[in-house]
Amino acid sequence: MNLSVRNVLQFSARSLSVLALSVALGLGLSTGASADEADAKRLLKAMSDYLAAQQTLSFNYDATLEVVTAEDQILGIASSGMVALKRPDKLHATRSGGFADVDMTFDGKTLTILGKNLNKYTQIEAPGSIGQLVDLLRDKYGRPLPAADLLLTNSYDELMRDVVDIKDLGSGVIGGVECDSLAFRSKEVDWQIWIAHGDKPYPCRYVITSKSMPNGPSYSIQIRDWKTGKAVAASSFEFKNTSKASMVKLEDLKGTGDLPEHFTKGERK
Repeated sequence: MNLSVRNVLQFSARSLSVLALSVALGLGLSTGASADEADAKRLLKAMSDYLAAQQTLSFNYDATLEVVTAEDQILGIASSGMVALKRPDKLHATRSGGFADVDMTFDGKTLTILGKNLNKYTQIEAPGSIGQLVDLLRDKYGRPLPAADLLLTNSYDELMRDVVDIKDLGSGVIGGVECDSLAFRSKEVDWQIWIAHGDKPYPCRYVITSKSMPNGPSYSIQIRDWKTGKAVAASSFEFKNTSKASMVKLEDLKGTGDLPEHFTKGERK
């Protein structure tokens, strides 16, 4: 089956154009500057500062990428995985779905992408920090990391880029954790984030909705098992070829992208 889907952009509030779910709601919220807007900014900044202060952190996640077919059907591509990082330049991330099982390690110099189900891997020279790796993967290779915006030490600045409207929606509960629910709008995307209450204001859910595509497809990631500091299990950031996988060029590492191989990207309507 060769299923054509309209183009999906990167997974960040700065550049993403994906998602669906449009329901007209008459919310009794002011769109102008208000105390609620200032409070939402404060809560987001507190989250950003908390994340930046963590030298080591890890979490598991469940994600859904929505795509729109040429027939305007909305499809959700689900995956799960984990992320562990050690600042400034060590990262380990996995993503497992129905068509891909990917393991990524970054040791500050080299990024290794292993297709575990393929038993093939590729390596990219990428000396620098985690922030530089996030930019390289998104801009050059079109392979954004899960929750990439949230991994940056300046996540507040990146998230607030081009924001024109802010709403504090009050409390919500994600995975049994009470959170502050905040909604933001920019020219290209709407995005919403749920931030845990308390002295560890970590992100519990992050949803980005496209405004530039019909049917507004979205990308959502829900975070669980959040850990920092000594609670983070020891993670290896160096690639060890224990399965004797074959090394290939990046373009030959098929079946490790965000969409199944039988999906073909089409033009936007």
